[in-house]
Amino acid sequence: MGDFSKEINSTFPNERVKALLNIKYTANYLDTLGNTFLKPFNISEQQYNILRILRGAKEHITVNTVKDRMVQKSPNATRLMDKLCDKGLIDRFRCENDRRVVYVKINEQGLALLNEIKMDEFNSCLEKISENEAKKLNEILDKLR
Repeated sequence: MGDFSKEINSTFPNERVKALLNIKYTANYLDTLGNTFLKPFNISEQQYNILRILRGAKEHITVNTVKDRMVQKSPNATRLMDKLCDKGLIDRFRCENDRRVVYVKINEQGLALLNEIKMDEFNSCLEKISENEAKKLNEILDKLR
């Protein structure tokens, strides 16, 4: 990748507009890269994110907690978890006291899949920026939100 404006053959009224579109373009690029990387494992980036959330939780957590912690918010997060359950990667069960509450937990098969996925290869694109550049980028992105 190089100069964003040359890649899409466009000009912009100012640097702020260019930056906004560059963020969206780069996010799409990273999503495509991530999904391509995860395709052999038969999971999407969002499903991978759910598995990582559940691994980090160490205990069962509610479906709503998973939704709140997702990097890419998804209106179909429940369906994504249904697919992970169908693949045998997570376990789902209802709360005994409140049947409306559903808990999920990563199981051994899900942990094994996460251990098999080596994100170092995907993350190699991050080596193009220094720690200081990454810190500054994080500050700018946090400021935008």
